[in-house]
Parts: sequence; C-alpha cells; structure tokens
Amino acid sequence: MSRAFVKEDDVARSAPLVAPRAPLPLGVPNYVTERGLRLLDDELDTLRGQPADEQRALRLAELEARRASAVLVDVASQPRDEIRFGATVTVRGETGDERTFQIVGVDEADAAGGKIAFTAPLARALLGKKTGDAALVRAPRGEEELEVLVIRY
Repeated sequence: MSRAFVKEDDVARSAPLVAPRAPLPLGVPNYVTERGLRLLDDELDTLRGQPADEQRALRLAELEARRASAVLVDVASQPRDEIRFGATVTVRGETGDERTFQIVGVDEADAAGGKIAFTAPLARALLGKKTGDAALVRAPRGEEELEVLVIRY
C-alpha cells in the first residue's frame, strides 16, 4: 500500500514510543549489577505512574519480565585479579590508545557512557583475563589485540 493511503494518525499510533530493549541471547541469564537492578526498578515505577494505553501495557510487560529474570551478581565477591561481570577495565589497543569501560548487564549497557554488555564481543573476549594478558577482539571492523592494564571492582 502506498504511504499516500495511510492516515497520519495510524502511523503515529503504530510507531513505538520507546525503542525495544536489547535482546538477551537465548539461554543466557539476565545478569545485573546493583545499579542495573535499581535502573530497572526505577523504570518500572515511572512506567506504572503513566496513563494506561496499549504501548504502556506492552512496555510494562517487557520490563516486568526483565525484572523477574534479573540475576543480581555480587560484584564484591568477584576475584580482584580477573575480569568478571561488574569489572571496570582499562585496556590498551595496538595503536597505544587506552580505553576504560565497565562490564554490565544488557539493560545497563551504554557504550557512550563506558558500560558494555557482558554479551558484547569485547566483553566476551576479555572475561577471564588478568592484568598484562592480551585479548583478541573480533568485531565487524576487524580484529584488534588489547592488553589488559587495570582491573577494578
């Protein structure tokens, strides 16, 4: 059907108000940090306070399912000398550039804010590494070797 025959109101009603959440790979636990769990709870509280409509109901169901499946990881119990969930890591690339980021849950991930999901290729390449280790990261733009400089929790 041509767009000429679609009412503007129909388009506005069918467009999602909020982008869908990042998917969790099938069978992967929904690990969260304490901060990530608080963010989910805050988002749920905000959404519950909004007027009811179909979009809100769908979003609420999605959020409630994410919250119900959340597995809180005690970051304090992670080994301090190894990269695990919740670690803040500084790495050096092949060109000498240093980058710092934290490995977090899927819902908390924000690349611009230095938080990457534990399911991301970069995080998967680094999990289990120790200071001084090298990790080969395979990404769409190619392979890069990274040296682990600092691990903090």
